[in-house]
Amino acid sequence: MEKIKIYSRDEFLNHIPDRLRDFYPREEKIVRGILEKVRAKGDQALKEYTFRFDGAELSSLRVSSEEISQANRQVDAGYRRALKKAAANIDEFHAKMIPSSWITTRKEGVAMGVRRQPLEKVGVYVPGGRAAYPSTVLMTVIPARLAGVKEIYVCTPPDRSGRVSPYTLVAAEESGAKAIFKVGGAQAVAALAFGTETIPAVEKIVGPGNIFVTIAKKMVFGQVGIDLPAGPSEVVIVADASADPRLVAIDLIAQAEHDPWSRAYCLTDSDRLAGEIVVEVSTLLIEQGRKDIIEESLRENGGVVLLPSLEEAWPLVNRMAPEHVGLHLESPWDHLPKVENAGAVFLGAFAPEAAGDYGAGPNHVLPTGGAARFASPLGVEDFLKGSSFLYYTPEALAGEGGYFETIARVEGLEAHALALKLRREKLHAKESPRFQEDC
Repeated sequence: MEKIKIYSRDEFLNHIPDRLRDFYPREEKIVRGILEKVRAKGDQALKEYTFRFDGAELSSLRVSSEEISQANRQVDAGYRRALKKAAANIDEFHAKMIPSSWITTRKEGVAMGVRRQPLEKVGVYVPGGRAAYPSTVLMTVIPARLAGVKEIYVCTPPDRSGRVSPYTLVAAEESGAKAIFKVGGAQAVAALAFGTETIPAVEKIVGPGNIFVTIAKKMVFGQVGIDLPAGPSEVVIVADASADPRLVAIDLIAQAEHDPWSRAYCLTDSDRLAGEIVVEVSTLLIEQGRKDIIEESLRENGGVVLLPSLEEAWPLVNRMAPEHVGLHLESPWDHLPKVENAGAVFLGAFAPEAAGDYGAGPNHVLPTGGAARFASPLGVEDFLKGSSFLYYTPEALAGEGGYFETIARVEGLEAHALALKLRREKLHAKESPRFQEDC
């Protein structure tokens, strides 16, 4: 039995998941209750939810220095070398995107600009419990540190024994986190948004999570800032006849192994390639540890789309605005400008998404669910706030204030107009002969 379907263009258009259908009333009700309880009962609520959802009975929510020391002893040298290399790549890439404050003068007597400052406190959510995600720690904490954030707090769920993966702890220490807390789910988002006896309230919460984490982030937005609500991970590969079907197949499988809701598609104009991808998927699946998850994901949210022409791929890609786009093309650079909506683009068969996920440099916290139409990857600028500033000399305001006063009166805001008029009158009074005599 085929493990992945081949669709025509029209079949695919009917199959594409509709991002507007994602409503979760039951989950929203649960999350609202969690937020209210954590806000009211603080640490007590966090410990109760950690026992209920994670099976861990905690005496302390904060990871101790002893636990971090133990984690450093547990990880091997190979992991530490890999972590340092990935961290260096991410640091180098993100350092190039630090925006600067600036000032300019439009004319004599007028100065204006923007002053950029780091957020003071940031909360990072890192999925955990049954798996470790040190790469997410690097991708979130490093840009915050480069922005100059002084206090970076990591929340991640513990396992049933009340421990956090040593790989996650070492990554947090390597990246520059101030503290790590053993709290996951919507309750972690609530703690970071409102603060508890142990966990400080922050200005912004970033990082991916499950549907409960995503809903919680949406609900606390306004109390704090957030990056973006994270939906199921997704990839669209555009491949021509030159593509290696085995490499396309493994990239689809790699995407599908995240969870059953992951979306993985290949768009091609080659009949031969489409058939070979189907065969390779079935062959490679035999040895996969998460075979059941992959099969469900590919069955429900995956496929190979056979198009009459490769040029028909680009409108489909831009309509979907996927998190990841892979270009398995003979000349990928020639086609890069055609990708208008994507979180990240991977050019050629030897730039797999997996390299981007684990530390090539660009961030792996990306817009999903079509949000790439208007949003960008997580970056240093997400941890900065900007304030504009403006200066006028009396003479400069006298020269332009009349124009602003006219607009204020059109809008019916007389006090605004008078605020401008009084300053101009003050200048004219200073320039009068009587004023000069009084001086």
